[in-house]
Amino acid sequence: MTKLSVNINKIATLRNSRGGNVPNLLQVAKDLQQFGAQGITIHPRPDERHIRYQDAFDLKDVVYTEYNIEGNPVKKFMDMVLEIKPTQVTLVPDADDALTSNAGWNTIKHKDFLKEIIQEFKNNNIRTSIFVDPTIEMIEGAKETGAHRIELYTEEFAHQYGLGNKNGIQPYIDAANKANELGLGINAGHDLSLDNIQFFKQNIPDLLEVSIGHALVAESLYLGFDNVINMYLNKMK
Repeated sequence: MTKLSVNINKIATLRNSRGGNVPNLLQVAKDLQQFGAQGITIHPRPDERHIRYQDAFDLKDVVYTEYNIEGNPVKKFMDMVLEIKPTQVTLVPDADDALTSNAGWNTIKHKDFLKEIIQEFKNNNIRTSIFVDPTIEMIEGAKETGAHRIELYTEEFAHQYGLGNKNGIQPYIDAANKANELGLGINAGHDLSLDNIQFFKQNIPDLLEVSIGHALVAESLYLGFDNVINMYLNKMK
């Protein structure tokens, strides 16, 4: 079964654009889970331009499914995650000024750094996932860090699929097969949408979780959250 974790960064962006507390981030998280979402994902950044660090703490008492916190493991982020103890932490090599995540870890170059951080999270019973590009070497490197899972960075797949190139899935199939061979769990995210999720799910063996935010929120402007959540769940059956 592939779980759907909804990234609510865009809800925070909308709230912050006007000030105040509309839309109410905590209520949206509650409602998404009620509609069928199997997890809530956030990605706080140092400038707090969407999710604020306080949001991360407030959501702890609201998320009763899986709670996934993504981010670059700087000290402030590490301290926050270790205090909250979410279900999962996803490590992403973002620059502070990055508009969105745009690359996976070089798990070979940063192996020792990641290994030390991951061990600390594991000592606190937090599941760890590493954001990676779909290359065999990076998957093998991820295994060496001690991570429980990888999150496949799916931007290139989504781009190729949008161009009509279904062969763009092949590096992801190869990466998933290698991850399964090594005993790594497989998550995926970035630019997945109602248009491409079914094809992706059907071709990736043992896909455990997808994290979707931007497209899901955009689709829900037209169709409503309740409808869209269940459309995703149906496509991933």
